[in-house]
Amino acid sequence: MTQHTASGTRPAPQRRPGSRDGSILRVPAALIALTLIPLVAGSLRLVELAGGPQVLPTNPRIDASPAPVVLHVVAAAVYVVAGAFQFPARVRRAHRTWHRRAGRVLAAAGLVVAGSGLWMTLFYPGAPGGDLLWSVRLVVGSVMAASIVLGFTAIRRRDIRGHRAWMIRAYALAIAAGTQTITEGVGEGLFGTSDLSTALSVSSGWLINAAIAEWIIRRQRTNRRGP
Repeated sequence: MTQHTASGTRPAPQRRPGSRDGSILRVPAALIALTLIPLVAGSLRLVELAGGPQVLPTNPRIDASPAPVVLHVVAAAVYVVAGAFQFPARVRRAHRTWHRRAGRVLAAAGLVVAGSGLWMTLFYPGAPGGDLLWSVRLVVGSVMAASIVLGFTAIRRRDIRGHRAWMIRAYALAIAAGTQTITEGVGEGLFGTSDLSTALSVSSGWLINAAIAEWIIRRQRTNRRGP
């Protein structure tokens, strides 16, 4: 096959066999891998609440009111895993109907994640991290919920760029639990397990993901303004 140019014809670039499918799955696989530890921990907590063996440390707050945790874990699993497949452009173009229908489900799941997180922050007493982390959790949960709502209203206006940007921000905050497994480990190793250390290490996970999300959004806008 050839391509016509101003100076004549030249061979069309050849796509390597298998590279297309591999590139489609690369981003979802990386996102799911990042959140694998929180997903496994959440699953173990659900098994424990259902009467199975206790593997994780006892948490009296969860035992006293398990419903918000169940909602949070289930909704987060749906949001994180299915949401990872919303980002590859080839998947969106090839499965537009699935993208729209799944997007509605994921928006609802994301709001449940944010809402249950806010509920636990407000009504679970004595959580590690003190007042600083308590305040940060309120901000993050509110920003995530607002981002989902703004992303949904943007697509209703056919503002695809705004929709994509807000959904990237919401998803980045949701998967910060994976980043926090790293930042908390580093924070505990360097500074111990005080409330201040816990608050800073957990908050840094959200900050890192938020910064990466903004970088991705700006990069996409720059690429679209290019030649």
